[in-house]
Amino acid sequence: MRVLVTGNMGYVGSTVSKFLREAHPDAVLHGYDAGYFAHCLTGAARLPETALDAQFFGDVRDLPAEMLAGYDAVVQLAAISNDPMGHRFERITEEINQTSSISLAKAAAAAGVGHFVFASSCSVYGIAEGGPRKEDDPLNPITAYARSKIGTERALAGLNGDMTVSCLRFATACGMSDRLRLDLVLNDFVASALATGRITVLSDGTPWRPLIDTEDMARAIDWAISRDPSAGGRYLAVNVGSEDRNYQVRQLAEAVADALPGTDVSINTDAPADSRSYQVDFSLYRSLAPDHQPQVTLAQSIAALKDGLTGMQFHDADFRNSQMIRLKVLEAHMAAGRLDDTLVWQGAARRDGGGEPQPRMAMQA
Repeated sequence: MRVLVTGNMGYVGSTVSKFLREAHPDAVLHGYDAGYFAHCLTGAARLPETALDAQFFGDVRDLPAEMLAGYDAVVQLAAISNDPMGHRFERITEEINQTSSISLAKAAAAAGVGHFVFASSCSVYGIAEGGPRKEDDPLNPITAYARSKIGTERALAGLNGDMTVSCLRFATACGMSDRLRLDLVLNDFVASALATGRITVLSDGTPWRPLIDTEDMARAIDWAISRDPSAGGRYLAVNVGSEDRNYQVRQLAEAVADALPGTDVSINTDAPADSRSYQVDFSLYRSLAPDHQPQVTLAQSIAALKDGLTGMQFHDADFRNSQMIRLKVLEAHMAAGRLDDTLVWQGAARRDGGGEPQPRMAMQA
């Protein structure tokens, strides 16, 4: 089996690379990434990319179609990956998350790739009252990030051909990674508790969030790269997570405080309504992928974060301005002149017709 993972040098991709290598020791695994966050290593004893057979650097907006020949599966993780970045870079979010994903899928189908896996999100449900959302319930994508995800899903549903397409609507990511992000709700709470002894909940604590650990995200991707079309159809959009990890934000804060005794929890009871609150029904995924169900509990995710951050001697009370906040990393690149305002590396091949950019292979095992 030959697999290409785009966006592999991020928070989730770093875990996916290692998981797929362990699950498929004889597979040919390649990564393709722009390298925005390649330097954001957090306690890693070795580069996660050493689990791959080759790592290519390039902008997913310019990935050459001919590069896709010979792959059995393509996993599209490359994205502007949260709401603050989507707000700051709205047009680029559409370019990277949606336009490039659709182009990549079409090129993969033309190249004879058997499976295309798109990392979508449960955030497409937005504010959703009336119980857990199922895949055929109305969508309410209220942010640029969520709109880009559902826009891609709809385009992929219209693809013709024999390629099996899996749009994995992931719950909110959490847990430790070799490139840890702290701009995610549970991760933020653990970091805040360790650094300051206090968790400040900016909402009134009632919004719902389903969670999934990065390891379980990788487990779902492992299922999707060889999913039989009889399990869900040639095209599938499916919620990925588990019902027992639908939590209100205040429950998450309390769970972290219980795991880190002495932590004070402050909840803003006067906060305006949160722009996202949704419970999610994961019964379809449970029926389709019984051998790839989430295994990491909330307590285990918290413990891994605690151990990982403690092992890094983490004590940065100003971590929301650190390189573990992805928007801050992009802004630092731009301020230093390394990226332009379209998030293209300065000195890289032009994207405006000035030649066909070619991927650069940085390492090969």
